[in-house]
Amino acid sequence: MTPAQPAGDDARLLGEELALLIDGATNYAIYMLDPRGYVTIWNRGAERIKGWTQVEVLGQHAALFYIPEDVLAGKPHADLARASVKGRLEEESWRLRKDGSEFLASVTITALYDDAGALRGFGKVVRDITDQKAAETALMRREQHLHSILETVPDAMIVIDERGRIASFSAAAERIFGYAENDVLGCNVDLLMPAPDRQRHDGYLAAYLAGGARTVIGAVRAVTGVRQNGDTFSAELAVGETLSGGQRIFTGFVRDLTGRERTERRLRELQSELIHVSRLSAMGTMASTLAHELNQPLTAIANYLETTRDLLVDPSAETVALVREALDDAAGQSLRAGQIVRRLREFVARGDVEQRAEPLNALVREAANLGLIGAAQAGVETVMHFAPDAELVHADRIQIQQVLVNLIRNALQAIAASPRRVLTITTTVESEHCMQVSIADSGEGIAPEMADRLFQAFASTKPDGMGVGLSICRTIVEAHHGRIWADSPPGGGAAFHFTLLREHRNVG
Repeated sequence: MTPAQPAGDDARLLGEELALLIDGATNYAIYMLDPRGYVTIWNRGAERIKGWTQVEVLGQHAALFYIPEDVLAGKPHADLARASVKGRLEEESWRLRKDGSEFLASVTITALYDDAGALRGFGKVVRDITDQKAAETALMRREQHLHSILETVPDAMIVIDERGRIASFSAAAERIFGYAENDVLGCNVDLLMPAPDRQRHDGYLAAYLAGGARTVIGAVRAVTGVRQNGDTFSAELAVGETLSGGQRIFTGFVRDLTGRERTERRLRELQSELIHVSRLSAMGTMASTLAHELNQPLTAIANYLETTRDLLVDPSAETVALVREALDDAAGQSLRAGQIVRRLREFVARGDVEQRAEPLNALVREAANLGLIGAAQAGVETVMHFAPDAELVHADRIQIQQVLVNLIRNALQAIAASPRRVLTITTTVESEHCMQVSIADSGEGIAPEMADRLFQAFASTKPDGMGVGLSICRTIVEAHHGRIWADSPPGGGAAFHFTLLREHRNVG
């Protein structure tokens, strides 16, 4: 058997191992001070962190490692006094290196007592945390920046876990849904949904977690939300997915569309008002022509009635036949006048916008009957070329007729002073999806300075024009998902064209 080593050898080995352990902790400055604060032990970590070698620092007072301001304030002695009273002192403060540079240190000072309770000295452990603190500060600033952004963006941010439980509820979410964050944390997110989405959500989530398709993640879709007071609202939802601590979490961004829908509705109302006013304005400019057009059948009716009165003074079989014929003619003229009034009433009536399948040629003919009033008396030759009558377009009849009347009246004004007065109206199949309508005139053509501004609001070459007619035409056509443009045909004059979506009849 190997004889037991003496107790002195055990202590020596233990001391050597302890010294090796202390010197091996190179990321920590570990050193000892005597009761007065002078260095008695100095490890390699202290040499690496602070810069002084063991030879240079042994016997030096710990005040050597404090920054000048702290030395003047008496901090080195105060720290030892506090450690001796409390037994242990932990703090973060600035310390000094041999080269004069400063670093932020995590400092632990432990008072060491012998078995009799006498103070033997102090053990100090110092760690350089400058880079760590800088990283923590940068991270904290980024988090604060992100938090400030999320608190100010109008979109609600809601984070849920794999079970659909709410883990985070932003300030915007509180404003939009009416709940306080503390009231919904841990609750199922389906409380923000109306039926039947509320009943289906857990099933959708479970199916997705089981390997379902990514139909929602990364996409923006229209949804309906429910506020705390039970009101529903339209919203847009975008959902993202990530892993945190081995668990999947989902972040939803919800945008309340209530304000946008209100604004869009008001804009549509204002646009409808402007379009209606434009129709009334068009009728105002045609007032004298319309009066003349109505005066013709009314005068004819009066003449026929006066004739029948005279014929009935001395009635005979022959005069009765003439009276019957005159009354038929009077009835025809009254129907003609009634048709003009009916078309005017429909044209100027406001009504709701209703786009539906309309026969294009019939729509154009009705508009031409109104727009061409007085054209024949002014010596205008009207030429019409139509696509097959079976062609249908998706349109609001009154609004498209407003476009046609506007373009026809503009063409009539453009050729009023021309020696050759020809107006051509054409409907053609532009493509599988669109029909094209064209109104061409034989006037002087489009002024070069107006070519780029024809469809801008308040752009007009007419002395008394408001410059909104063509702008409204563009608004109406674009609302029908069509386009409108103008060009100068090779033979002279001007041509305006616009397109409408085709409606295809179902064959079955």
